[in-house]
Amino acid sequence: MQQGTVKFFNETKGFGFIVPANGDAEIFVHSSGLMDNIRENDSVSYDVEQGKKGLNAINVKIS
Repeated sequence: MQQGTVKFFNETKGFGFIVPANGDAEIFVHSSGLMDNIRENDSVSYDVEQGKKGLNAINVKIS
């Protein structure tokens, strides 16, 4: 699992972005990939999968 911080998450639209702790590019997160409810600035752990438009965070949980 990777570590990062939630930069933005819109609960109404069900998506946001995570900034990886290792400094890589932001990763898209969809509400379907959440294991916990997240908010902006939460520290999270997650797995990454290749989506149609780039990397997606999955199995996202607060760490």
